Amino acid sequence: MLFKKRNPYYNPAKSHHTPYGFCNLEPTVIKPLEVYRWNWERHIHHLPKPPQNGYEHFARDWYQKPDFTLSGNRLWWISHATLLIRLQQCTIITDPVFSQRVSPVTFAGPKRRTQPAASIAQLPSVDVIALSHNHYDHLDKASIRQLAERFPSITAVVPLGLKNKLERMGVRNVIELDWWEQVTIKDIRFHAVPAHHWSQRGIFDRNHTLWCSWIMQTAAGSTTYFSGDTGFSEMMFRQIAERFAPIDMAAIQTGAYAPRWFMHNQHIDPYQAVTIFQILQCRQAVGMHWGAFELADEPIDEPPQLLAQACEQQQLDNSRFESIKMGASRPIPDLIKQ
Repeated sequence: MLFKKRNPYYNPAKSHHTPYGFCNLEPTVIKPLEVYRWNWERHIHHLPKPPQNGYEHFARDWYQKPDFTLSGNRLWWISHATLLIRLQQCTIITDPVFSQRVSPVTFAGPKRRTQPAASIAQLPSVDVIALSHNHYDHLDKASIRQLAERFPSITAVVPLGLKNKLERMGVRNVIELDWWEQVTIKDIRFHAVPAHHWSQRGIFDRNHTLWCSWIMQTAAGSTTYFSGDTGFSEMMFRQIAERFAPIDMAAIQTGAYAPRWFMHNQHIDPYQAVTIFQILQCRQAVGMHWGAFELADEPIDEPPQLLAQACEQQQLDNSRFESIKMGASRPIPDLIKQ
């Protein structure tokens, strides 16, 4: 078929595999006319609006210098979906994006409104890159190349279809996983679990590569969840909960959700994020995927407000699901589950 490439990983026994790529556990349809409507409406309404006190004030308010000398299992939020996670002797970076734009070109596309809390040169030694999918705000070629150059022995864990791309970016050790597959690196078990999303990097490669979230488990029993990008699917999250709940620490998307008529198929909002927290029986969580790039119509200072409201509405102590500053960190418990 024209412009369609056969899926070399195709397994007809797996419902998320198709002969030409991958799909979600529940149907997702994003129609071209909806994309045009969304772009037109955000243009005529001048969306997104700036944060309440301006971009400079927002950037100052939501930044702190990271302290990488802190001990123990810990999560630092660097920016957007980029987190540094230390579990035992393994240091992991998720969806590393340090560039000024998330776009196939450097002169156009969504521009960074806040800077990463640390540069690649300032990071401690990193062992693993955990990638969720191939969108430009999650897979940044320049950042991957810099990490591969600085840490030549780094390993990347990626969903199906991204190994060759990462190798071309200079990463020598790349492990591809399908949903529900796992690999152990430096005594940390990485599980690729489903997400409700899609993939595309060019004009004709929609859903040719897989997307995922990540579960990271220590030998001592601690479980950390990284959502990447996902829409809401109760069935999917209950499947994850059946295998991995309770979750000790979660990094859950809370931004890029407006307007809901368009974004609901691909991104959760803060209210759904709290529902996911409850389904996965999370002990602690931080919100991420907000505050850096204006990828949707909400102001970049709105997600923390809605997250606090959602916690109150669902009677969850908001100290358990926080909006933290870029550069801030939280400890991850490492206790054997009862």
